[in-house]
Amino acid sequence: MSERYDCIIAGGLVIDGTGGAPAIEDVAIRAGRVAARGTGLDRSNADQIIDAQGHWVLPGLLDIHTHLDLEVEFDPALKEAVRHGTTTVLMSNCSLGLAFGNQRRNGDDPLVDCFARVENMPKPVLRKVADKATWTSPAGYYAHLDELALGCNVIPMIPHSMLRIEVMGLSGAVTRKADEDDLRQMEDVLEKAMTEGYPGFSTDALPFHFLSEDPNRRVKIPSQFGQYRELKRLTNVLRRHDRLWQATPPKDNPLAVLRNFSLTSGRLHGRPLKVTAVAAMDVASNKSLRRLALLLTRLFNSPLFGGYFRFQALAAPFKLFWDGPINPLAEEIPALRELNELDLEDVAGRRALLDDPAFQSRFSKMWMTGKSGFGLNRLKRLLKAETLSFDRDFSEMVFHSGGPDIWTGETFAQVLGRFQAWRSDPSLARTPGERAAFEAMPEAAAEEPGFMLHLLRTYDLSLRWWTVSANRDPEIVRALLNHPQILPGFNDSGAHITNMAFYDGNLRGLQIAQAESMDRVASQVRRMTRDPAQFIGVDAGTMEIGDRADLVVIDPEALRAYDSEARSRFIWREDYGHEQMVNRSDGVVRCVLVSGVEVWDGERFTDAAGRQTLGRALRHTSWSPQRETLQVAAE
Repeated sequence: MSERYDCIIAGGLVIDGTGGAPAIEDVAIRAGRVAARGTGLDRSNADQIIDAQGHWVLPGLLDIHTHLDLEVEFDPALKEAVRHGTTTVLMSNCSLGLAFGNQRRNGDDPLVDCFARVENMPKPVLRKVADKATWTSPAGYYAHLDELALGCNVIPMIPHSMLRIEVMGLSGAVTRKADEDDLRQMEDVLEKAMTEGYPGFSTDALPFHFLSEDPNRRVKIPSQFGQYRELKRLTNVLRRHDRLWQATPPKDNPLAVLRNFSLTSGRLHGRPLKVTAVAAMDVASNKSLRRLALLLTRLFNSPLFGGYFRFQALAAPFKLFWDGPINPLAEEIPALRELNELDLEDVAGRRALLDDPAFQSRFSKMWMTGKSGFGLNRLKRLLKAETLSFDRDFSEMVFHSGGPDIWTGETFAQVLGRFQAWRSDPSLARTPGERAAFEAMPEAAAEEPGFMLHLLRTYDLSLRWWTVSANRDPEIVRALLNHPQILPGFNDSGAHITNMAFYDGNLRGLQIAQAESMDRVASQVRRMTRDPAQFIGVDAGTMEIGDRADLVVIDPEALRAYDSEARSRFIWREDYGHEQMVNRSDGVVRCVLVSGVEVWDGERFTDAAGRQTLGRALRHTSWSPQRETLQVAAE
């Protein structure tokens, strides 16, 4: 008697993540796992048939840079990720996460303080997360995740900022160097977390990441205070366990970047350390950063260093929306940072600052730096070698909403030019709304700094605009995605919820590969499934017989026609009580199965999503409950 199956995905082009040639096959599922593959399966023995003819069948995709540890507390199904074919997410990046619970002690609220500005998350949302985060240890966090009705697999890491807070307290973590006792405690906590199955550890050294609560609004997050000796000792714990270090570099200090990332070297340190770093992008204001990323990639993975190093790459233009002055890039610029230091609700505080002549002078000087005259700053701008990521180019800044409707889709340069002409010919105002807006502008608004100051003061956070600060050249993006030692996936899913949305980053990467060849598609599927899973050290991203059936069906013609920019939008999240920017690729991903159960059918989520526990909180592949039990007994 033939074996029965729960489901057969029938007649699809299977691209299995090995990088090998795709083949038309049936894929049978039983008890949540791949039970059979081939062309001779008896479909009458399946309880469910999913017709995949003309479609691709892939292992579930991995999103390797997310902050979905926040969103999973509201929506364990992680619908905004799953609908795009993602079935496994790496969380707790950039030194921030929930491994130690809310860490509320001595009146501090570290989750709010650390996340609000670094990840541009509204404080009311963060407070809701902190209220839920009642566990107090990394083991308790895994136990909590194990109890959620997960809709996909999640991979937590130990976050450096939170580790410092746990050992040193929030005040100590940002006011003093770690002493020997602190370092030993941090090593012990990290060591124990490795025995509990944590696949990695994340740090952050970007110089514009700041706390958000008094009295620390001008203080950087705790991981910024971790010196090289601290990084070396903590990463040595990872090295012994063959675990992952996720890092962001001290970008304004090339020597520190070289020193820190050289920790990957097996030649220098006895054994390679797996490092994944943010990020290989073509920054518009500084073209040398991409070249530096490629140079470091070659250097650290060379026989000279003997490292195991991977930058991350984004498969899209780095399009960032601004809510007035609020945006992650604003934190890099002191004058804009002053506006970002204030709470979102503090309209009066921003207005008072914008009305301050001294601030206006600082702002104007900043805005025009390198744009005129002679000198080093001018030369850097001409050579695309500025240190700032935001290039302050009016021709690249585009109105989305908040001002007169007729401005939507126009650049700041276009509107400013029309205002300048309107001053001589008032008939040039095209609508009553534009006429009223121009009449309200002061004389100083005829120049860029005054125009910008007036917009920020008049419209505040309701002024929504966007710019593409990196990855403007599609061919450079393609080259980065195809680089064998760069991993696709700097999506930042779950963070910056009104600033950007790259939940569909893997689909964009597949679309780029599709335009080249099916060989490239097969290669890119491997780089979005098996390769990152092996690099992180988790059981995911494969579809061999016996593997867990996390599978995706994609319509290649719908993918070819997919326009992510046109299908990104802002939605209201009732669970957040806040707006969020999302992508909608409906129809491209025709089916998502997690543990063999269909959770997305191409148009809607099934009843299983968020109600059944289908995903897992993944541990490192070397972990086992028995090993942890023995470790605890030994202690």
